Amino acid sequence: MSDTPTPKPGKVLVPADDLRAFAAGLLEKSGLGPEHARTTADVFVWAALRGVDSHGTARVPAYLELLAKGVANARPEMTFESSTSAVAVLDADPAPGPVALTAAAEEAVTRARAGGIAAVGVRRTVHTGAIGYYVSKIAEQGLVGLAFVAGMPNMGYTGVKGAAVATSPLAIAVPAESHAPLLLDMATATIALGKIRQARASGTPLPEGAAATADGTPTTDPEKAVMPLPLGGAKGSGMSLAFELLTSVLVGAPIFAAFHSDDPQGRGHRQNALIIAIDPVAFGDADGFTAAVDATLGTLKGLAAADGVEGVFYPGERSAAVSVRRAEKGVPVTAKVWRELTENADKLGITPPEARSQD
Repeated sequence: MSDTPTPKPGKVLVPADDLRAFAAGLLEKSGLGPEHARTTADVFVWAALRGVDSHGTARVPAYLELLAKGVANARPEMTFESSTSAVAVLDADPAPGPVALTAAAEEAVTRARAGGIAAVGVRRTVHTGAIGYYVSKIAEQGLVGLAFVAGMPNMGYTGVKGAAVATSPLAIAVPAESHAPLLLDMATATIALGKIRQARASGTPLPEGAAATADGTPTTDPEKAVMPLPLGGAKGSGMSLAFELLTSVLVGAPIFAAFHSDDPQGRGHRQNALIIAIDPVAFGDADGFTAAVDATLGTLKGLAAADGVEGVFYPGERSAAVSVRRAEKGVPVTAKVWRELTENADKLGITPPEARSQD
């Protein structure tokens, strides 16, 4: 049986450029340098534009809190370590996730240009935001991008009571010739933890089987839900564990084992990541590759649609279209998030941009 929460007030619309500048201003006033503030704000607004509101500007108030508490280092001294041309590890010190992963993605592209493929691990960062952003930046330069992230256990594991593993996401971006790039960006959970927060803010019921209370009881009420459930049961929980090994353990900063140990410091917030860039040039004809990607996507689009569906879409296609619409009409922000943003602006002495009610 579904628990239906009471609906909450509507949203406001804010122009994307204004929202980006506003978020950057809040972050800079909270201690980030100007460039790092702009980078972090760009990641959040990119997600909001594409309709991933759980990882959009709704994350800004939480980031201000991370900075205020010193969990995120406002003035990090990031360093790259490398013993081979195709691999590097970035010690983030622990920089905001958008700052660290942007730097890692840029490093991966540079190394992949030279050697065909490169992997950059990220150690000791904090919440990374929508990881589709980083692989999209790689794809914009004509390379294939892959990313994995592991964080604090906040999701169930098949057969375990309570939170056991993280909602560790993966993202893949593949450039195309005339189509928008393919962008697969998914968590190993049935629903992202941010989606639960978003549903709580908007008063929207959660899907059946997507989330659970602290004792593992499934619920559709976002006010009662505290953790998501793994995607496909054992498949999602197994992927999460694998991503912990491919990121945290690989870069020498295990999270899972420390979290479940007796060491209280093992529960301090942190995330690790692995970003991979692949240059199609190393495999042959780069132009031929993007043309073949286009042909593949076009073939998919040409298949007969099932009854009752609005069309056939490839990963990232619909969110790219949403981005175009929101860039034209403004980015929706929930009343709760807008109130939190404006309250922080008042404390920090920043004038919020003009917003209008969503029709």
